[in-house]
Amino acid sequence: MRVEGQRRALAIIASSQLLALSLWFSASAVADSLQDAWALTDGQVPLLTLAVQIGFVVGALASSLLNLADRVRARHLFAISAVAGALVNGALVLLGPGDLPIVILVRFLTGVALAGVYPSGMKAIAGWFREGRGTALGILIGALTVGSALPHLVRGLGLDWQLVLLSASGLALASAGMMLVAGDGPFETAVSAFSWSHVRSIVGNQGFRLATLGYLGHMWELYAAWTWVAFYVTAAGFSDSASVITFAVIAIGGVGSWLAGRIADRRGRTLAAGGSMVISGAAAAATVLVFGAPAWLLVGVLLIWGLTVVSDSAQFSAIVTEVVDDEVRGTALTLQTAVGFMLTLVTISIVPLIADATSWRWAFLVLVPGPIVGTIAMVRLKQSSWSAHIAGGRG
Repeated sequence: MRVEGQRRALAIIASSQLLALSLWFSASAVADSLQDAWALTDGQVPLLTLAVQIGFVVGALASSLLNLADRVRARHLFAISAVAGALVNGALVLLGPGDLPIVILVRFLTGVALAGVYPSGMKAIAGWFREGRGTALGILIGALTVGSALPHLVRGLGLDWQLVLLSASGLALASAGMMLVAGDGPFETAVSAFSWSHVRSIVGNQGFRLATLGYLGHMWELYAAWTWVAFYVTAAGFSDSASVITFAVIAIGGVGSWLAGRIADRRGRTLAAGGSMVISGAAAAATVLVFGAPAWLLVGVLLIWGLTVVSDSAQFSAIVTEVVDDEVRGTALTLQTAVGFMLTLVTISIVPLIADATSWRWAFLVLVPGPIVGTIAMVRLKQSSWSAHIAGGRG
C-alpha cells in the first residue's frame, strides 16, 4: 500500500510542479511578440526574465528568514503560491506600450510566487520518500524542466502571445487544485515554530555548504542556457524552428533528471551530480564549435547539453534533505534555491553582453567555469565525513 501511495503522490506532485512552472518562461517564450506589442527595446527584453529571477530570490530569502517552508504545510504553501502566480501572470494581457514599470512589477511578483512553489514541491516529495529519494526528486525536477519549456511548445503551435500567457496561468491554477489532494507523506516533517537560529544552524553545516557550492556551479550555467538558447539557435540560422528546438533542448532535461536520479540512488549522489556537470560543461564549450554547423550536429550538441545541464539539480536538493535536521528541511531547501537563483542574475545578464560584443558563437563560453567549480565541490563532499550521511550508493 505504501508503494502505491508513493507512486500516486509522486504523479500528482510532479504533475502539479510541471503545470505551475509554466509561469516561469511564459513571457520569455513570446518575447519577440511582446517586444513589438509593448514597444520594448533590445535592452529591455531581458528584464522579462530577470524580474522573475529577482522576485524568486526576494521571495525565497524572505521565506527562509521567516521559516515559512517549515511553518506552513508544503502542499498548502504550494497551492497558495500557484494561485497568486497565476493571477499576476494573467494580468500581463491587460498591459500595453508605456506600461513597462508595471510589466516588470508583475514579473517580479510572479517570481515571488514561484518561490513558494518550487521549494515546497521538493519538500512535499521528500515527505513521501526516504529510499529512492534521488529518483523521486529527479522526476520532480524533470517535471519542473518540462513545465519551464511548455510555453515554448505552446508558442510553437502558433498561438498568439495573449493565449500563451493565459494558458500558463490556467495550468498554474490547475496545479494548485491537484496539489491539495496529494496528501502528506509518512516522512513529512511536523510544522515547526519560528526561530532565527534555524538559518544560522543551516549555514554552519559543512554538508549544506558543499552541496550549495555545487548547486551554485550548476546554477551559474542552467538559467542562462535556458534563457538564451533560442537566441543562439536563431543566430545560428534556424529561426523558423527556434521555438521547437528550444522546447526540445529544455524538455529533454526531464529525462536527464530521471536518469541522474536513478544513478544517484544506485551509485551515489556526488557521482551523479559531478558527472552531469562534466558533460554539461563540455557541451557548453562545444557550442563554440558547432555554431553554423549542419542542423543535426548543432541540435545534437544542444540536446546533450539540455539533457545534462539540469540533471544534477535534484541531487543537490536530495543531499540537503539528508544532511540537515528534519525540522529545518524546508528552510534549507529554500535557502539553497535562493542563493542559487541570485547567482543566475549575473549570467543571464552577462551572456547577451558577450553576444553583442562578439557574437552568439562565443556567448556560452562564460558558463563553463560553473560546472568546473561544482564538480570540485562534489569531489570534496565525497571525500568529507558528510559523505556517510548521504543516501544513494556511496554518497
